[in-house]
Amino acid sequence: MFNLINDELEMYKRQMMLSGWGKEKQLLLKSKTVLVIGAGGLGSPVSINLTVAGVGEIRICDFDVIEMSNLNRQLLHNKQRIGMKKALSAKQTLEAYNENVKITAIPEKLTSDNIKDIAENVDIIVDCLDNFDTRYIVNEYALNKRIPVVYGSVWGYDGRLTFIHYPETPCLQCIFEEAPAKETFPILGATASVIGSLQAMETIKYLTKIGENITNKLLVWDGAQMSFKKFKISINDNCIACSTKRKGNYLYERNAIS
Repeated sequence: MFNLINDELEMYKRQMMLSGWGKEKQLLLKSKTVLVIGAGGLGSPVSINLTVAGVGEIRICDFDVIEMSNLNRQLLHNKQRIGMKKALSAKQTLEAYNENVKITAIPEKLTSDNIKDIAENVDIIVDCLDNFDTRYIVNEYALNKRIPVVYGSVWGYDGRLTFIHYPETPCLQCIFEEAPAKETFPILGATASVIGSLQAMETIKYLTKIGENITNKLLVWDGAQMSFKKFKISINDNCIACSTKRKGNYLYERNAIS
């Protein structure tokens, strides 16, 4: 049974004033568990916003260590922690923001062998990764477990966002059939902060059942021109990840006819 202590009532009172929120939604948020994969440029604003909003448990998974070049955008970390595992640094930072949220640090590389243990009983996954090899592992697991994934990515001044939830939406591999070439790409810290904050918003909306998620659309943000565009995305009938799973699925057949 969840309850709100006095500190929480004071900390969250401004968001509890929101229409349709109140104590009920705050308690609902406190009962939820989120897996944030990646404690870098996207994972920083995602996990900070979820922590101060009062999500019950945040698991943050990242095997990498902090480098000086991370510090223009990875707000969870600082110069004194260079060489430290990002997941452990994230735990320190997030617990300082809100001691009433359970922060579980997972300083491991996510693989097809350990994702079951890492993601067990989570309500939603936030994809803050920078490589598609791991993204496809997350996609496969989310398909099998029907767990929603909030996808975000950045490059330079630009960012992309969508909400993936099989079978109602295309899966990640419907959208990106093949992984792009790996590269060290340019990135402005503010770009990651914008897209990461939008990922946190999508996560909070889903957990509290407030508003609508950005399903079946890809949001593309051009920071240089300050423009937002939405592009329709569709299920790929030949998707190597989800097409065989959709065969015989009533919801998919119904949507294909309509």
